Amino acid sequence: MAPWPTDPSEAAKLYETMFAGLDELMKKGEMVDFGMFPDGTSGFGIGTGDAADVFRRVNMFQPYFLAELHEIVPYEKAKEILRGIVQAQIERAKT
Repeated sequence: MAPWPTDPSEAAKLYETMFAGLDELMKKGEMVDFGMFPDGTSGFGIGTGDAADVFRRVNMFQPYFLAELHEIVPYEKAKEILRGIVQAQIERAKT
């Protein structure tokens, strides 16, 4: 992670640049939500798209932020998958 500017005016410019990038992503619907945790050094973002889209967006904010990414299977899709798995197990148990 790159060092944060120590000059407050430079830090303000960096914040505004990042806010503008996040605002644009949210306006486009590519970032659904973003927030900071009370520790002041970490937070979360919820975005859309495939791995290449996420890679592009995360790298927009490098080298100032580190990212830990977790892909989400939407609830309805997860139900469909789990029902299919259980049904296949039921069918296998009959033989």
